[in-house]
Amino acid sequence: QVQLVESGGGLVQAGGSLRLSCAASGRTFSSYAKGWFRQAPGKEREFVAAISWSGGSIYYADSVKGRFTISRDNAKNTVYLQMNRLKPEDTAVYYCAASFSGPFVVAEKYYYWGQGTQVTVSA
Repeated sequence: QVQLVESGGGLVQAGGSLRLSCAASGRTFSSYAKGWFRQAPGKEREFVAAISWSGGSIYYADSVKGRFTISRDNAKNTVYLQMNRLKPEDTAVYYCAASFSGPFVVAEKYYYWGQGTQVTVSA
């Protein structure tokens, strides 16, 4: 089955940048829309960004719009999240997810999830 693995997280100062990657492996039987979500300790998982398989439809949470950019390279089976001008409130575990259709902005619509990568932004 399809496996999703996030990477690129780390510790960065406020105002800095990070680029997250979500690599898909295993057999692919259909095209997938991809989404990025994040979850801070004690808080609910929240939507960050989503992109259709073709890249033609993109959505961002208001909190990250203008700072984050989602993109994908289907030849590499990888989705990216470029995060610029990071803020301490961006600190969370970031997860990528896949759906057979969409993209969607709610976590319940996604059935494939990665293990997450930690992003910590210091003040």
